This record gives sequence, structure tokens and C-alpha cells, in this order.
Amino acid sequence: MKGIAIGLSSNSKEILKRLKKTEFVKEIYIASCSKDDVLENDLVKVQKPKEILLKQWMELDLIIFIGSIGASIRLINSFLTSKDQDPGVIVIDNKCSKIVPLLGSHQSNTQNIAFQISNLFGGQIIETNNSQYQSLLNLDSFGNQWGWKRSGTIQNWSKLVIKQAKKEEIFCKQLSGNSLWKTSESGESINQICDKETEKPDSTFHVSIFENHEKTWHPPILWIGIGCERNTSKELIANALNNFLESSNISPHSIAGFATIDIKKDEKGILEIAEEKNLPIKFFCKEDLSKIIVPNPSIVVRNEIGTSSVAEASCLLAAGEESKLLKEKRIFKNKDFSKSESGAVTIAIAESKNQYYPRNGEIHIIGSGPGDISFLTNHARKALSKCTVWIGYKMYLDLIKPLKRSDQVLIESKLTEEKERCSKAIKLAEEGIKVALISSGESGFYGMAGLLLELLQKIKKEYRPYFEVHPGISSVQLAAALSGAPLMNDFCSISLSDKLTPWSLIEKRIKGALLGDFVIALFNPQSIERNWQLKSAIDMCLKSRKGDTPVLIARQVGRENQSKKFFTLNSIPLKEIDMLSIIIIGNSQTKLTDEIFLTPRGYLQK
Repeated sequence: MKGIAIGLSSNSKEILKRLKKTEFVKEIYIASCSKDDVLENDLVKVQKPKEILLKQWMELDLIIFIGSIGASIRLINSFLTSKDQDPGVIVIDNKCSKIVPLLGSHQSNTQNIAFQISNLFGGQIIETNNSQYQSLLNLDSFGNQWGWKRSGTIQNWSKLVIKQAKKEEIFCKQLSGNSLWKTSESGESINQICDKETEKPDSTFHVSIFENHEKTWHPPILWIGIGCERNTSKELIANALNNFLESSNISPHSIAGFATIDIKKDEKGILEIAEEKNLPIKFFCKEDLSKIIVPNPSIVVRNEIGTSSVAEASCLLAAGEESKLLKEKRIFKNKDFSKSESGAVTIAIAESKNQYYPRNGEIHIIGSGPGDISFLTNHARKALSKCTVWIGYKMYLDLIKPLKRSDQVLIESKLTEEKERCSKAIKLAEEGIKVALISSGESGFYGMAGLLLELLQKIKKEYRPYFEVHPGISSVQLAAALSGAPLMNDFCSISLSDKLTPWSLIEKRIKGALLGDFVIALFNPQSIERNWQLKSAIDMCLKSRKGDTPVLIARQVGRENQSKKFFTLNSIPLKEIDMLSIIIIGNSQTKLTDEIFLTPRGYLQK
């Protein structure tokens, strides 16, 4: 994506620099009339806005103006052509309090980007698109969120959008691809057509691999198996593939990738076509290919390379379990096209049960904070607005549900299903979908980040979807803030749960913390099943610290039933403590005076 931001006055310089740090903007400019306010280290280019647009309009995906809407409209007016060709345009005021998606809210994903900027900067989005207010599905753009590509003229899609705006019934016939979108609030408004039902062409769009409809979204579920003579030209492979797809009425938009034998890792023609189409190649050894049962094995091929099938076997292997051979192999030679094209190529097509588009997929691991939605960071809010699917424990999802749009989907799970949540997030990201994996508190503190990253490391780096960890506010931070400043000096946190960590190791950590005179925060202190570990930990503390050492017990911090109580080491009410409690045990310097829990840093002693 190529995006730029243009400031129309010197007041926009700081906002421009903040936008430069996002993935939306590659270059930032400021109107030449403001050049006296720009320093060399500001990274802001000084140029007349009209000159920028004259040079870059055709190659831009997004333009963000900082300043007046009127001035922005006058600048772009003469460049406008059609909504499927123009870049998206967003206007932001100089205080970043109002964000207006002006153009391209569908085609250029401008609407979603505006939501992300709004959440990141804390500004209000001014949305003029009816679909958001009426919880309508953006018919001509929603498939981008699901890793799909679209075919059909903009005119036909516009007619469908107009019918939707008039509150006419809209129908969908989905033959392939992920169907989770149907469970969103917006998706539920679309009528689903089964195979045997009569279609209403003017009011129907399709989700399939085929090209024979006016309005279709194409999921990436097809694997192209290729076998070829050495040094077969890219042109011959490309022409053969196009011929094969066209004669089968199959859309190239549904190709997930290519597959072949590993001895072709240096086959220039195959590598070039994969690079040109920006698609992955999976290579398989002859031993694995030989295990696949195919309809057209070749003795000649077996004698030559040690396996009787390359094209058919490799595409089936790449497509994975429950795949089917959609099109049996066909052989194409240079005489089929042009004599200038050298070599021969064999092509077969397999249909996978699942989509595959990891280059488009993303996983955002989000720490949602200790409870109340106000503790969610702007960075996390931005990520949530970007993601199509949110996955998490139901209670955590309920806390942030007010931020969900009607086109986004929630996948709820139980408390002990951490691995299943992570695996589901990875699977969806591999399909080309942007996923938010939700932890409470800070995802890197006893949260989902570690497990997710462990599982991602099992995937080869070149096939791994993009991921980002978004920090959150931990419950121990809020507990400390509610009570004073007990963590002002060195401290540590220890989980008393021995489900994943042996108790013998937890004991060593407690002893080490006591030896170093650390303030100690205890997570997961006690449950119905684990009812002795907390007493054991307190007994250990009493051997090293005075019985009157102050202790905070905070429960349900950041939530409706939040409470805090102060005790001493020898007066902790063990029966009142559960898994919703955080315990902070002071060190030798910690004091509790007038309900202020404080560990001095040492400033006054100086």
C-alpha cells in the first residue's frame, strides 16, 4: 500500500510525524507556504500540494490531508475519475479530534483505516457511509477482510449496493471459502441460497472459484501443481495456466499457490511466474509425492525422477487433508502457443478445504487491560478496529464488546482452551484473515502471547503470517495504583499456579525474591483445587520478613466489584482470597500510612 499525508499548515507538523510511524503513510509533506516552520530532522518534505498530486495521484492508494475539508476537496477535485480507480482520501483536523473518510471508503479500505486512526489518536470518526449506521454489509469490499478477491464490473456491484441501500433483499450463494462472515451482525442480513434454490441474478452475489457470474468473491483455495521440462519458459507456463483456467471457467483470483517437486527449486520459469503473481510455491520430495494416489501416473516420469506424478500429486499434497483433484493434469507444449516459447509443462489443479493466504493474514495479540474498557490502550483499540475476527475467553470479549463493529466476528471459548484459541487464530491468519487474540491484562504476563509465539515458531518463517504483540495494562499495575506506589523500587511477580510450573521451582523463586528483598506480587494465588500453595508461600515469607509487613489484597481490579484491603503478613485472611485476587507483599522498606501503600525509592534519604 502506498499512502502519503499532506499538511496544509504548519500546525499539522506533529500529526504528520505521528502518521509517519503508522503503516498507512510512507511519506509526509507540508505545504510550501509553511517551510519556515520545518526543520531538517523533521523528515517532512516541503512541496506544493498540487505538485504532489500531479506527480503521484495515479500510483497512490491513500491520501491523508491535515487541515480544512474545503481546501482538501478543492485540491483533489480536478483529479477525480471513478471510485474504483481513485485513491482513498481521509481528512483530519489540526487537533486530530475529527477524522473524516472522504473518498474510497469501500475500494481503498479507507473506512477501516479511518477507524484505526480514530482509535490510535483518540479522535472522533465522522462517518457518512450509511452501512455503518444501518449495520449493513459493505457488499463490494467486505470480502477483502476475509482474504478474497473480487470479480465483476464496478457498475454491477454498485447496482447491488444501491438495492441494499433501498432495503431490498440481497442474496448470496457461497460454494467455497470461509463462511464465518455469515455470523456477523452485518452478515446475518444477507439471505443465503442453497444449491437447488432458484437465484435472483440482479440481487445475488457469489462466493466461489468460478468466473461465470457478474458479481463474485473468490476465496484462495486452489493449488496449481506444475511439472515441466528443464528450462521451460515462464511465458509457456503462463499461457498454459491461463488456457487451463479459462477452459475450466476458473478464476485466477482463487489460486492459493503453486506446488511442484523439490528438484525444481531452481526452475527459473516456475520461480518467475510465482513471483509475478506474488504467490507461494510449495516443494515436495519424490518420496512424499510417491505416496499420493493419482488418476494419471506416468511410468516415464517415474523412471526419470523417481515418482510417477508431479503435477497431480504435488497440488494434492499442497491442498492438504480432505482436498480433491479438481482438474486432472494436462500437458502443454510450445506448439500449442508460440514456437518461440520453449519447453513443455504439465498442470493440474486441486481444491483445498481451507483458504490459504498467509501474506494477507495477521495476528494481533492484545492485552485488553484489567477490566474496564477505559484501560484499553489506543494502540490496542487500533488493532481491534483492524481485525475482522476477535478470539478470546468469553468474559474478556464481553468487556470489550462495545468496541465491536457490525461486520466483525467474535469467537468465544472457555477458560482452559488457550491452545485451541491460539491454533484457531493461526489457522484463520493463514487463510488471509486479520485476527485479534485477546488476553486480559498484559498478554505477555501469564497471557496468550507466549503460547501463540511458541506455536508460530513451529511454522517455517516464509509461511508464517504477520504477528504483533500489543501491550496492555496488567492487573498488578492497577492494583498498585489503587493502593499508592508499592512498586516504586525493585519488585517481581510470581504465579502460585503449579499447573504448568512445578511447585519446587515456584518455591525457589519465592526464596530468591525474599533473599533479594523484592516487593512480591502474587498472581493466581488460590483456587478450589489449589488450596494450600498460598499458605505455604506466606509461611515462607514469614521466615524472612516481619509479621507486620504490609500486604495489599486487591480483587476484581478494573471491574464492577473492585475492592482493596490492607493486611499484614501475619493477618492475611486466606479464606477470602481466590483467583480474582492480586496480592502485593511489601519489602523491608514498604510502609502503610494513612491507607497509602508505599515503597520509597530513596529520594528523601539523599
